[in-house]
Amino acid sequence: MPAAQGVAAELYLGGVGLARGYHNRAALTAERFVPDPFDEQGGRLYRTGDLARYRDEGVIEYAGRIDHQVKIRGLRIELGEIEACLLEHDSVHEAVVIDVDGPSGKQLAAYLVAEQRSDHLREVLKAHLKESLPDYMVPTHFIVLDSMPLTANGKLDRRALPAPDATQLQRQYVAPSTEQEQQMAAIWADVLNVQRVGLTDDFFELGGHSLLATQLISRIHTGLGIDIPLRLIFEKPQLNEFIQAFASSGLSLTEDGLSDIEKMMNEMAGI
Repeated sequence: MPAAQGVAAELYLGGVGLARGYHNRAALTAERFVPDPFDEQGGRLYRTGDLARYRDEGVIEYAGRIDHQVKIRGLRIELGEIEACLLEHDSVHEAVVIDVDGPSGKQLAAYLVAEQRSDHLREVLKAHLKESLPDYMVPTHFIVLDSMPLTANGKLDRRALPAPDATQLQRQYVAPSTEQEQQMAAIWADVLNVQRVGLTDDFFELGGHSLLATQLISRIHTGLGIDIPLRLIFEKPQLNEFIQAFASSGLSLTEDGLSDIEKMMNEMAGI
């Protein structure tokens, strides 16, 4: 079935100029050259393996390779679509996106050759991507290179791309000072599988996602006896703001790790 206009799908080629197949490669020919469902005369179509979409003006836009698709947390992601979106930004000359292993599971890493290195480039590009792509397609890591590594044949050498430095995701470390802050920071670090979390660190920038957010809320309930709405971590993803938000709602922790409500109930039970 043909894809709707604007929807990326595999590009098929057909017509009188179509090749017969691959020379002496019957299996590959059978895989790539398939019957044309729209040709009653028994014509064939060639599966290119390229993703493309029809734009409104009728132009066919390349959107990457099917073999560059990855699946992260059950969501299928076309890496070429992210790369194309990055290249739309004036600061980016080259872009490659791959999936990498992070402390909390698979993550996306974007490698860039950019106009200039900037401390704010990561945030600028994240905001740019979020204008066109869902959050799960926005890379966790942004690595700026002087040039892309190439093979002897002049093709991109993905294996030579440097591993992302997870410590760069953390902002300047601000140590938790109160017992409340230390308790919460310890839970965050455990859920995110990182060594430590500072007060200014962002849950999602450290590799958090919706599934881990659910685990976080559950761990807080189990370990500290506090029921916090899931939406709070999305509204206040920075640790200090997260703590301030639930504290101002009347759910602040006492020194013994119990919520004010639980302490009051325990006192009433002892009357």
